Amino acid sequence: MSPNPVQKTAAEALAAAVLTLLRPLVRVLLRYGVPYGAFADLAKRVYVETANEEFTIPGRKQSQSRVSVLTGLSRKEVKRVTSLPRPDDQGAVDRYNRAARVISGWTRDREYTDENGGPTVLEVEAGERSFASLVRKHSGDVPARAILDELTRVSAVALDEDGRVHLLARAYVPQSGEADKLAILGTDVSDLIACIDHNLQCPPEDAYFQRKVSYDNLPDAPAREVRDLAAKRAQRLLEELDGWMASRDRDSNPDVVGEGRKRAALGIYFYEEDVDEDEPQ
Repeated sequence: MSPNPVQKTAAEALAAAVLTLLRPLVRVLLRYGVPYGAFADLAKRVYVETANEEFTIPGRKQSQSRVSVLTGLSRKEVKRVTSLPRPDDQGAVDRYNRAARVISGWTRDREYTDENGGPTVLEVEAGERSFASLVRKHSGDVPARAILDELTRVSAVALDEDGRVHLLARAYVPQSGEADKLAILGTDVSDLIACIDHNLQCPPEDAYFQRKVSYDNLPDAPAREVRDLAAKRAQRLLEELDGWMASRDRDSNPDVVGEGRKRAALGIYFYEEDVDEDEPQ
């Protein structure tokens, strides 16, 4: 029986999409000296874990034989890849989340903003309104000095001659530290693909927001202008949503009540590249 033409078209489109999304990932892998064999083991492990966790038969325990059938891997290979040590970037992810929450609290929490709504200058430890109290309120049980050192490292804060802390950036963006930047690769790209996966499966009325605007014949000057414009407006939107979500999040506002527990996120990115001038317009 010949394959269903609709299914064949979907399979070809998926293969083309995978080739496209793998190219920038493989570029990163090669730059960091990760050979194909190491990547293949990681891919096999994700295949096995996903089959185990998300493709079970209701009421039946998932077996290695079924995982083998689903993934196309032998049972021996299924067992081998699950026994490999698991890479762990949780430290970098936690550091990113905690530092981001501190900056967010500093810019929106009225206890730490001035009469104009800007972030106040804080003593490190002294007083009820200090950097240490800000960290305790918005980042939980973590040493304030560790957060201060991290924010200083990425030039988000600075100490003045009196030892007070000034906020220099309204967002936490690692400027150095490869582990921190690579942790963002894992979390942010994963969220984007999960969003697209959701939209592929759900009815239109339940789709998550997913939009992009793109032009391919911009001169250099307008390209720089749109990059700056996008950064300013996107930051403004993110700060507005941050305040709205924080007021409804149980960690930031313990008085919030309601059933269930959801993680919600909005990500915005900008990208540009040179286009061969001989390409058709």
